[in-house]
Amino acid sequence: MTIIKLRGVNLESDIRLSQLYNQFDILLSELRNKQLPNAIVETINKEVEEINTSNSLTTNDLRKVIKKKQTTILRLLEKELKLVPKNYYRTLWLALGMTVFGMPLGVLAGVLLGKPGLFAIGLPIGVAIGVTVGTAMDKTAAKENRQLNLEIKY
Repeated sequence: MTIIKLRGVNLESDIRLSQLYNQFDILLSELRNKQLPNAIVETINKEVEEINTSNSLTTNDLRKVIKKKQTTILRLLEKELKLVPKNYYRTLWLALGMTVFGMPLGVLAGVLLGKPGLFAIGLPIGVAIGVTVGTAMDKTAAKENRQLNLEIKY
């Protein structure tokens, strides 16, 4: 079973929508090169068909629909097959490192030194930890051939 193609649409009037549409099309072409289970392909085809049949949407609504469908497909791939786009883990762990490691370290530094202004000092430390962990996980995914050859940009 193959993944259906996006219907060609004239998007010259909106550059951001055109970029998002092209990114989604590249994602679909990357997925066509992978061996995916039929259940996953059916789900992806259903999402693509919903975009193809949305003729009457304005550009803002179409942009929202494409982002939503792209996110749904990427979450499905990550959950079921552990397939991720480039820098997926780095982006995820950047936020996690800042909140899980950075905030507590900043609070600890502020309390121990008695200066509440030091709360923010932990954030860059957390970002560094998160980026390091995320980059290592991205390298592991690339070695195991679980990484798609595209980077998702919203």
